Amino acid sequence: MPLSHSPLEQIPLDRLPIQRLTSDDLPACADLSEDRGWPREEHKWGLLLAAGTGYGIDDPAGNGLAAACVVTSYGPGLAAIGMVLVAERYARRGVGRRLMRHVLAEAGDTPLSLYATPNGQPLYEELGFAEVGRSEMLKGRFTATESAPGRAVRPATAEDLQHVLRLDHEIFGADRTHMITRLPAFADQLRVAEQDGEITGFGAIWPNMDTHVIGPLIARDLATAQALVASLAAATDRPLRTDVDAGHTGLVTWLKANGLERIATNAVMMRSLPDLPGDWSRRFAPLTVAAG
Repeated sequence: MPLSHSPLEQIPLDRLPIQRLTSDDLPACADLSEDRGWPREEHKWGLLLAAGTGYGIDDPAGNGLAAACVVTSYGPGLAAIGMVLVAERYARRGVGRRLMRHVLAEAGDTPLSLYATPNGQPLYEELGFAEVGRSEMLKGRFTATESAPGRAVRPATAEDLQHVLRLDHEIFGADRTHMITRLPAFADQLRVAEQDGEITGFGAIWPNMDTHVIGPLIARDLATAQALVASLAAATDRPLRTDVDAGHTGLVTWLKANGLERIATNAVMMRSLPDLPGDWSRRFAPLTVAAG
């Protein structure tokens, strides 16, 4: 008997149909992460698929997803592309380019940001993205060898939310209410720094496999950022991981002195804007690089 084939197997890889992903596709997205040697990161996938728009290409052979990514919109002024993954069996065969071209067409004139690995950066440059900065991924057990400056830090309350949202909009440069309001449920700890009754920064740690990720980290200055990190680190016995804007050399040096090590660097890239909006000097770490 002749072997039966999926209809998708008859379509050239660079023309495969692209579908919208939902939270129901979370297991397939986690499988795709695992296929590429990444952690499954189901908690993070859940947030991104709920708050953003997922795009996927089915494997023509019927084995889950061949490729996927998520776009998190912050209105007409900015959207972030993240979790761009292509199954190992389809790597370097045009599937990733097919997915990205579709996303760019969907975005239209909306400026786009992303964090690029060294492997992915050449494709993004080909598609019109330009490097505007660098990010350092740090990981390790926080030792508190070098203490943090004295700043008042406390757990966030429901009454703080509107103040946090205003501060975040000012510093991030776009409205990410739909992400920040999910933090109390998504994160294990959400804390604010306060001076003279004014909230001067906030930070969270959220679970990701065997680590806690610090992000977002928004602060008036380095001392406030250090105080937030120290307070968050004291609330967990897991190793910490965070992605710090490489321009914040003071925080990077302090974190390394306290037991974290650099495990990767990524390029921060933009399309249709010369730089990220907002105030980078007070934006120390993203919620996750996948969401900008």
